[in-house]
Amino acid sequence: MPAFALYGEPGDPVPAGGEMLHIEPIQSRSRLYHWEIDAHVHRGLYQVVWVQRGHADVDLDESHGRCDAPAAIVIPPGVVHAFRFAPETDGFVLTMSPRSLVEGDLPAAGEALHTLFAAPRVLAFDAQAPDTQRTAALLDALLAEFRAPGTAGAPVPVWLARAAVWRLAQLTAQAQRDARPERGRARPHRALFARFLALVEAHHLEHWPVSRYASQLGLSPARLNRLARAETGLSAQAVVHDRLLREACRRLVYVAAPVSRLAFELGFDDPAYFSRFFKRGTGLAPSAYRERHAAPH
Repeated sequence: MPAFALYGEPGDPVPAGGEMLHIEPIQSRSRLYHWEIDAHVHRGLYQVVWVQRGHADVDLDESHGRCDAPAAIVIPPGVVHAFRFAPETDGFVLTMSPRSLVEGDLPAAGEALHTLFAAPRVLAFDAQAPDTQRTAALLDALLAEFRAPGTAGAPVPVWLARAAVWRLAQLTAQAQRDARPERGRARPHRALFARFLALVEAHHLEHWPVSRYASQLGLSPARLNRLARAETGLSAQAVVHDRLLREACRRLVYVAAPVSRLAFELGFDDPAYFSRFFKRGTGLAPSAYRERHAAPH
């Protein structure tokens, strides 16, 4: 499965812990590929595709659908995604690493990142709603600042990116409150949990023990477990295993390689142990899962 920082550009994706903030119009890259962006992933990077005008067929892991403008396509790290845009579709593609968004004493930024990127999704909006128009204006201002000469390293693009993520997270949270009003109150410590998820994204293939994640965050393993359970209902180890399991599912569907080779690439020394791990998590053997979820062509 191809992995890019920016689609189609050669070179390695952004390394773990690296920083990246980039925004560009949808048309600037999609036109080059005849409006079709093939399946690929971004390692350790978060992406929002804001469709301002037009529509697109969207693949996010095993889900497939269509989005009509205005809409935001939310892509967490590691999610296999592909687009088929209608010609002349317009909007923005915002790609960012979590480091610049959650560093410092900014709990609201960490909570927004966690809320918005909790799952891959397509968010549909009302074109006449003030929040929709303000979000589009933020992204337009971010693009202008990003392109302005002499702004490399300036704080304004980061501030605008944080504001756009915060605005989209607020819209996501509102939709969730409308569906489950009894769960409307925000949980504390989400910035810290967002840092944990960023570490998991960077190191899940290395099979770090929970104690190492806790040490990196300045926590005890017991406190990290309490934090993970408060946010997800799962232990910290289960959060790590869930990320590893999702990666295994994606590779089985999109990478035509023997299961034994995928097991080694996923950090398992014993393919038989990988098969047991996978079946325990999905109820299916890896080969059976692959047959059931054949990649679309």
